[in-house]
Amino acid sequence: MAKFSRDTIMTRLRGEVAAGRPVYDALCGTGITAKMAARGGADLITTHCLAYFRMQGLSSMAGYLPICDANALTLELGERALLNVVREAPVIAGLLCVDPTRDMNRFLAKIADAGFDGVMNCPTVALIDGKFRSDLEETGMGFAREVAVLGEASSMGLFTKAFCTTPEEALAMAQAGVDNIIIHFGNSSGGTIGSKTVMSDDASLARTRALIEAVTAKFPGRIFTCHGGGIESPEDFARFAAREPRLHGYVGGSSAERFPVEKSVVEATQGFKRVPLPKAR
Repeated sequence: MAKFSRDTIMTRLRGEVAAGRPVYDALCGTGITAKMAARGGADLITTHCLAYFRMQGLSSMAGYLPICDANALTLELGERALLNVVREAPVIAGLLCVDPTRDMNRFLAKIADAGFDGVMNCPTVALIDGKFRSDLEETGMGFAREVAVLGEASSMGLFTKAFCTTPEEALAMAQAGVDNIIIHFGNSSGGTIGSKTVMSDDASLARTRALIEAVTAKFPGRIFTCHGGGIESPEDFARFAAREPRLHGYVGGSSAERFPVEKSVVEATQGFKRVPLPKAR
């Protein structure tokens, strides 16, 4: 069962904010990155199918293709790779809430029994637009389904957080009882497989302000974090957060594990290759 209750998690997050420290949520696709992020002080550790593909050297966008059972993969990652090595921080399951092949209420119970401390909507249809998005909405696999699943998780006493891109999405999630609104800026830039075109800082700031203002007017006390776009480093986040002091923290995906691995493994390999062999006598 869960190690951290919803109230315990919220008390810890609010305590960090009150102390002037940002909430840091690491999205991890392997046990070692989750273990080290928790040891480094991450407030939340989250896993989902996008993180798994990212740590296989692929774009996290692979998680939006029909190439795996997203929810089965998240459950297996938790049970076999993360939950047994992360002790210091809550572990959150990123679920494909619109999965039409499951009774998601029963699956939430399975997630809680496995030891996850909370859930979120990842992959999310919030990042899908156009005709495909409207088709999903019309056939019952839209954002409202994500709201319903996270609302059920909240009623079960699980900690909940949600990727949102519009004030309407954020308000619906807050109304359902979601604790942490994550303002998503779209794909991340940077590294070997980052997106070449991302939302600008000004556009990201405008989205942040719109969502925070909409939610706080009706649902005070929520935690607001952000993810994606052009924020690649702690310095990037510091500059961005300075422009919006109501933001409570940052959710790292590529910046939490892919960038560090890409850099450190290359440097270690190059270091070994620079070692000169002694000349044979």
